[in-house]
This record gives sequence, C-alpha cells and structure tokens, in this order.
Amino acid sequence: MSDPSTNGSGPAETIPAEIRAKAEEIVGRYPVKRSALLPLLHLVQHAHGYVSDAGVRLCAELCDLTKAEVGAVATFYSMYKRAPMGEHLVSVCTNFACHVRGGTAVYRHLSDKLGVGHNGTTEDGQFTLEHAECLGNCEGAPVVTVDYLNYEGQTPASAADLVDRIAAGERPAPTRGFPPEGIRAVQHRLAALGPAPEGEGVVAEAGHASDQARATDGAVPVPESGPGLAPVTVEPTFSEGQEAERARAREAVREAGQDPHEVESGAGPQAREFPTTDPDWEPPEPGASAGGDADQEHEEGTS
Repeated sequence: MSDPSTNGSGPAETIPAEIRAKAEEIVGRYPVKRSALLPLLHLVQHAHGYVSDAGVRLCAELCDLTKAEVGAVATFYSMYKRAPMGEHLVSVCTNFACHVRGGTAVYRHLSDKLGVGHNGTTEDGQFTLEHAECLGNCEGAPVVTVDYLNYEGQTPASAADLVDRIAAGERPAPTRGFPPEGIRAVQHRLAALGPAPEGEGVVAEAGHASDQARATDGAVPVPESGPGLAPVTVEPTFSEGQEAERARAREAVREAGQDPHEVESGAGPQAREFPTTDPDWEPPEPGASAGGDADQEHEEGTS
C-alpha cells in the first residue's frame, strides 16, 4: 500500500500539454489568479491521481504563489491527496449518525478485507480507503461513497459485496448522484470542466450510464435502491399522539417567549419545566410564562 506520509514522493510526473491548457483556462475565469487554486488542484489529481510535485509547481506558477502556499492548501483539505490514489476512492462515514447505525463496523470490515488503513491503497492499485467525517447524507446512514457517489444503508456484508463487484469490473448504480466514472474522472468534474474525455482518467465501459449522461447533459435516472444495499427502516421515536402533544408544548413555549429547541435540549433557562416524558403535564395558558412559580419568585425577590 502507499504511504500517505511520503508527501507526494510518487513517480516523477510531468504536466501534459492538454492539462496545462485546461489549467490556464481555469485561471482565466478568475479576476484574482489565486482564486483558481482549488479547481486547479482537482485538475492535477485528475491528471496524476494525486497532488504531485509537478502539479504543485504548476499551481504555484499559474496562481503567482509559492510552492509552500500551494502545499499548505493541498494538505489542509482532505479531498486532496499527497500520495497516489487507487482507481477508486472508498470513503466510509464514521461520524455520529453513521457510527450509531454501524458505520464504524463497516469501515473496520472493509479495512480488514482490503488490508489497508485510513488513506491506504491496495497493492493492486484498485482501491484507496478512508474514513470520513459527515458526508451529508445522514438519512441514508450508514453511508459509503465510492468516488464521491453515495451508497446508502450499508452493512459490513453489503459494503464488502459492493467492493467485490467493483473489483470484478461491475459499476453498481449509486443511490444518488452521477453515474460511476472512477475517481480521476470525478476530479475533472470537480475542476468545473464537466465530463472527462475518454483517455483522461475515465473508467471506460461501453453502453454504461455515463454515455447516457453525456448524451442527456447528465440527466440519468437515479434508482430508488441499488444492488447490494440493505434497506433502511427508521422507527418513530414517539407515537402520533405523543408527537401532537409535543407540538402543542413547543407552541406554548414559543408563546411564552422561549426558544423550544433550547428549552427541550436543556439549554434554555426554563428547561426544567419542558414536558418531554411527563404524561400529566399540560401546556401553560397562552401568554403565561413557561417558568411558572419560579419566575414569580424571581420577580418578588427583585422587586
């Protein structure tokens, strides 16, 4: 596996003429050259599979920056890699929503299966694995992304099956997003250059949905579920009657001049009075203080 601590010490890379032309086009879009740095770094990753030393030099040259300034940005954002990535980037969300629904178990299972840890790349160069912070898809937790495309409701078994199918040359449809293309082709999109031309990092497969996407400006039907995905069933926390009572309680708190979110969470000054579990609690009369006698005692004590 590759070592992310090598700070970009992969094979010597040069910048192809077509990549330089695209880089100059990107810079020309901005009134201030350095504003183009983020899409330029994605373009470099599209060309080389990581932020190479040659790519850093190109970005510094075109943006009138030092290599140290470019390197500082490239190492700040986790989407930029300073060691060569595999053909596919597998990201497993281990943040809270996914963690409590098994995301950490999914990550550990894939780590054992692939034989690599965080930011590690398999020896055959097919996969780079990372655990990620929130991927912004909590309703589909636990979520695995492959090349930044979402596969929701994963289990250790379904995630392993997903990786096996990709390794075998299949390209399972994601639960949402663009059709699969491979991480280097995705970088071309992230550089705001649209679909990558064949031969520039695209994982080619005749008749795949990506061909349909190019013919319809990316309008590819997204399936409601994908193969190998475990169904996600979210049980309601409260019954309909309880939810209605809570809604009435929140409205009463609002009318009393309190923030129901603060009060319910315990952050507000009257949190002790908010009804969450007491079946005998009744909302105060409109206009009444949610604090009840405590507010009256406070007023008498300060009068």
